[in-house]
Amino acid sequence: MKRRLSFSLPVTVIVLTIGYIYFSTVFVFIDRWFGLMSSPGIMNASVFTAVAIMCVFNYAVAIFTDPGRVPSSYMPDVEDSDNPVHEIKRKGGDLRYCQKCSHLKPPRAHHCRICKRCVLRMDHHCIWINNCVGHANYKVFFVFVVYAVIACIHSLVLLVGSLTVEPQKDEQQSDGSFRTIYVISGLLLVPLSVALGVLLGWHIYLSLQNKTTIEYHEGVRAMWLAEKGGHIYRHPYDIGAYENLTTVLGPNVFCWICPTSGHVGSGLHYRTTYDASTIAATPS
Repeated sequence: MKRRLSFSLPVTVIVLTIGYIYFSTVFVFIDRWFGLMSSPGIMNASVFTAVAIMCVFNYAVAIFTDPGRVPSSYMPDVEDSDNPVHEIKRKGGDLRYCQKCSHLKPPRAHHCRICKRCVLRMDHHCIWINNCVGHANYKVFFVFVVYAVIACIHSLVLLVGSLTVEPQKDEQQSDGSFRTIYVISGLLLVPLSVALGVLLGWHIYLSLQNKTTIEYHEGVRAMWLAEKGGHIYRHPYDIGAYENLTTVLGPNVFCWICPTSGHVGSGLHYRTTYDASTIAATPS
């Protein structure tokens, strides 16, 4: 499902940053280090261009894809034996109901104050894509971060490597402009590599446990309350590391870094640890 896009300053900044890093990497760093028409230059430029294209494509899909709307007709079936988990309010024990949207919430859905609606399997609202990261666009957001990290590290390596090469005479005449390009690129690439690397590590951790950012923070509280009551808390959607990854990224390992999303389903029901334990207990 596509969504309308309004002007966003953070998105504009990201687009300009991607463009600047791409052109400085290909036409300055690679050209100065290898020569753009040499075999190493063509190889590095081709690889970096391919990564940049995948990065931009996944970024655009994450922006334009609706993260998932709760159907107006949604009604949980509390007697459904195939769906034993029904999330309830912390107080009162009633099924979760959104007062702002005036409908019941499916499992893992949350209301976004910025989008002003409930989002299926909401992870967080990201100002850098001017959209929520949720059920339908979580994978492309994840894959975008993967390619962004690869592109930043590749560009940083090329930047450092090109500094080891003695400049040509014609380059010495425009040394000031090259110095400006290097300074701006360094100021962009170093913090971006660190920030995106941390972000990628965080979402790998979440994916391995089949959690969203919201569920992680809710789980911290739930774990504390469980320990206080002498119980052990386990995240209900954690069905094992590999199964968790296939739930998020798809069943085909070779498509994990591709912007495919045919595996995500409706977003109204999810496999739980109770399903996994039931299957394990079933005699063959």
